[in-house]
Amino acid sequence: MLPLAEFIAQRYKRVAEIGIGNNVAVAELLKSKGVSVIATDVRKVKTSVEFYIDDIINPRLEIYRGVELVYSIRPPPELFSAIRRLSKLINADCIIKPLYGDFCDGKLINYKGVNFYLWRRSNI
Repeated sequence: MLPLAEFIAQRYKRVAEIGIGNNVAVAELLKSKGVSVIATDVRKVKTSVEFYIDDIINPRLEIYRGVELVYSIRPPPELFSAIRRLSKLINADCIIKPLYGDFCDGKLINYKGVNFYLWRRSNI
């Protein structure tokens, strides 16, 4: 996932990771590169980044104020539309890094061998 963090860090200053779970490496790497990172999940997660308990199905929009990118790593496919909807509501770009074999209708990016889908705020 290091290339994903590099891709994000080169383009965004304030980001939100949705459903961080126990895999905090990308968010913490982004923070170490000077990116302002917030992370959310439906349960408490131990991380060094700013963290909120939030449900993507019914998000508290005030948490995401100023976010330029919403991203999620290996979310379940049933949450793809909710993640994209949040991005649209807050006028942010969106990246979903799915599990191998999961398909989205976004623009597929291959950045240094890592595949993920990207939607620009103008076409979510």
